[in-house]
Amino acid sequence: MKEQISSKEGLRSLPHFPTVLIGTGTGEKSNLITAAMVHVFSIDPPMIGTGISPKRHSFSLLKKKGEFTVNVPDKEKLEELKGCGEVSGKNFDKYEKFGLEKEESETIDVPGVKEFPLIIECTVEKNIETGDHLWFIGKVVNAKRDEDFDRSDTILYWGGEFREPGELLE
Repeated sequence: MKEQISSKEGLRSLPHFPTVLIGTGTGEKSNLITAAMVHVFSIDPPMIGTGISPKRHSFSLLKKKGEFTVNVPDKEKLEELKGCGEVSGKNFDKYEKFGLEKEESETIDVPGVKEFPLIIECTVEKNIETGDHLWFIGKVVNAKRDEDFDRSDTILYWGGEFREPGELLE
């Protein structure tokens, strides 16, 4: 028998997609926001979306510029990932605070995170309002990854816990 749970608990029970740092803004106003609301919206053309609350500093930077990077860390960067989600870019340069280096993007002005093995550059194609978040749907205009990238070394977040991807079932 299943127990009745709240709608929010139902969402928190879903397995999630990778937890990433979304890069927004340019120059000295570059910022990073930790995001678990990241999803592939299209394969052809390649499109990724991220949901960000209007309350967040990165929201206005992303709205203004219309570009973002999706920076996928490996497990060794968990503390940096968590830290970027605990402080506001209004008050801190998160790159400096967490010892991260900006990596210039190839096709957009928003930098990526040099220490992260996968960086995806996106231009916003569409916004979708959904309750307390706005989804920024971005066309992937460039992607680069370390030669030794292993997606099983990435970080997931669900139910308030950071996790690693599980074993291959088939």
